[in-house]
Amino acid sequence: MILVTLAAVAIFLLYRAWPALVANAEEFADVNFIEGNLWVWVAPLLFGTVLASIIALAVAMPLSIGIALFISHYAPRRLAQLLGYIIDLLAAIPSVIVGLWGASWLMPLVDPLFAWLSSNLGFIPLFADYTPPARNITTGGLVLAIMIVPIITATIREVFLQTPRLHEEASLALGSTRWEMIRQAVLPFGRSGMISAAMLGLGRALGETMAILLILSPGYSINFNLLQAGQHNTIAANIALHFPESSGIAVDALIASGLILFAVTFGVNMIARWIINRRAEFSGAN
Repeated sequence: MILVTLAAVAIFLLYRAWPALVANAEEFADVNFIEGNLWVWVAPLLFGTVLASIIALAVAMPLSIGIALFISHYAPRRLAQLLGYIIDLLAAIPSVIVGLWGASWLMPLVDPLFAWLSSNLGFIPLFADYTPPARNITTGGLVLAIMIVPIITATIREVFLQTPRLHEEASLALGSTRWEMIRQAVLPFGRSGMISAAMLGLGRALGETMAILLILSPGYSINFNLLQAGQHNTIAANIALHFPESSGIAVDALIASGLILFAVTFGVNMIARWIINRRAEFSGAN
């Protein structure tokens, strides 16, 4: 049933997107949010989607691994149970609530940091020309990181807890410290699980809508100006922004962008599965 449902979604998206996929630029002349043909319009959105997700993953992965290690190997049992319960609850917070939190609390918090980066490191294009408020792709990536940390942490925590006890005891018996034991036994055993958790988080970040819609000042540029507002947007947020007022070829174009996002997400998961299968024979589980 899962495979049938997945195939039905793909067929629906392809069927509805086909008129936009084969249309030329003249057919989009009456669509106010599309300039040029479909691919010229989608390319910046795809770039913004991937860029925001990479920022989120770069922030979330080290944080999640640290939290998971603390819960599984450092915290007392009662504290570990409490923290695990809190992490699971965080994953259930609606994305619109996280977006409102980011817009009302996080943006004022990071504003001085972004201003300092732009003043002192503005010669680097990544940090140039910051102007408040912080409605840029970096803030969006930070909000996405907060959203995917619970998912990644919960997965990695369970993987670390599956490390064979004999492996840990053998490492400690050879005179290793607790951190050396973690490097020698826990992290190698959990490598595939960490990759799986990262791909789960990346899939969530790629498809996130409301949090990004509430944070970003949208733009259609392909650049790495991380602190400038009005430069980037994501596919999902763009669909949510324009779909209610669209009709005709505009709806087909939005569905076509959804098809592209579907293909990217599917491709990411396929690559993750390939990486995991390649590393399975070297895993500590074997």
